[in-house]
Amino acid sequence: MTAVKEEERTTEDLKALAEQAGKDLENASALEILQWAAETFGKRFCVTSSMEDAVVAHLASRAMPGVDVVFLDTGYHFPETIGTRDAVEAVMDVNVITLTPRRTVAEQDAEYGPKLHDRDPDLCCKLRKVQPLEQGLKSYVAWATGLRRDESPTRANTPVVGWDEKRRKVKISPIARWTQDDVDAYVAEHGVLTNPLLMDGYASVGCAPCTRRVLEGEDARAGRWAGSAKTECGLHG
Repeated sequence: MTAVKEEERTTEDLKALAEQAGKDLENASALEILQWAAETFGKRFCVTSSMEDAVVAHLASRAMPGVDVVFLDTGYHFPETIGTRDAVEAVMDVNVITLTPRRTVAEQDAEYGPKLHDRDPDLCCKLRKVQPLEQGLKSYVAWATGLRRDESPTRANTPVVGWDEKRRKVKISPIARWTQDDVDAYVAEHGVLTNPLLMDGYASVGCAPCTRRVLEGEDARAGRWAGSAKTECGLHG
């Protein structure tokens, strides 16, 4: 199937397309959802990855070999996360695109003071994640994420295909219906790369200053911004 030229689609067309696809593809497999995205949007579609694991990137590479995989290098990542990115780039049929913030960590410290992540984590995430992603996604009309409904209460209603109102783009979450067991089974079956920190007590991997190991019985996101009311970085609402 040939992707429709995006200039022929208005924003309202894309929104309607996303909402209908969310209904039509609710029970489709993750690979089928990504095949739909590849056929519908072609090179105007990308995958974003935090390099916690490479499951969605691997799935997307099966649906669309050479797919763009966008990674945000915040300057605060664990070395294991950067290593996972480099390994994904080396062994998978994807095109890794690394985005960086406008300011280095040192420049941000000079302007806002050191450890902004401790004093104002929302602003730090805005500067180092949200703004770079918005710039990086400008050439795409659809993007895929690894969001899952079981990760936390804030993600419980994630559609497999939805409308990103803030960015005015189609947002695809092909593994939204998966559980951690589903992820583990896919990783085992396909030998997918995962961040080594997942074997060291971390259930969700973000920036090093704002991520800790989770305790027994905690949800997967409990180790992010622990001790604060913050639950999301702003990339997903």
